[in-house]
Amino acid sequence: MEAGGVADSLLSGACVLFTLGMFSTGLSDLRHMRIARRVDNVQFLPFLTTDVNNLSWLSYGTLKGDWTLIVVNAVGAMLQSLYILVYLHYCPRKQAVLLQTAALLGVLLLGFGYFWLLVPNTEARLQQLGLFCSVFTISMYLSPLADLAKVIQTKSTQRLSFSLTIATLLASASWTLYGFRLRDPYIMVPNLPGILTSFIRLWLFWKYPQAQDRNYQLLQT
Repeated sequence: MEAGGVADSLLSGACVLFTLGMFSTGLSDLRHMRIARRVDNVQFLPFLTTDVNNLSWLSYGTLKGDWTLIVVNAVGAMLQSLYILVYLHYCPRKQAVLLQTAALLGVLLLGFGYFWLLVPNTEARLQQLGLFCSVFTISMYLSPLADLAKVIQTKSTQRLSFSLTIATLLASASWTLYGFRLRDPYIMVPNLPGILTSFIRLWLFWKYPQAQDRNYQLLQT
């Protein structure tokens, strides 16, 4: 195998490994819900939006014939769907959660109907679907900025996950390189905000270490 082929295989493997590692951080929430038999402070919306994101990229990967995208997002969609089902099982107010799920899935189905039925050819469909996936992924990476502002305000990183931060950084970096290698801006560009926000989180962990969090909490009590 040529050096270029080996590099592509390693990069593809890194994308799969790091992204599935990022998705698997939700297993701690899954374990907490099963043990406590309630959802407590577990947030539902990230599960739902990530599932929609996975299904969108799965469609893009299928249309492009990219098995790295297909494998990662097929497994990711199954994991997020599992998280959603467990959340629904233990959530006391199921109606609001079901309405959110139905609304977002309805938008997703309308989008798929547009891309597959109304867009005239495969090339145009690939470009428009790639643009949609890119915008959706960028919005997901930028959505936690409000939480980062609260971290700075409270000087506490308790609401942040260090393992998720590292997993996001590695996954975003590998997908950026993968997109650059394929000359696919729809893969490369939306992962750049993931790298940026991960470095911001790492800076916050350095600025407000866990020991300081505990001291801050003691002072508040």
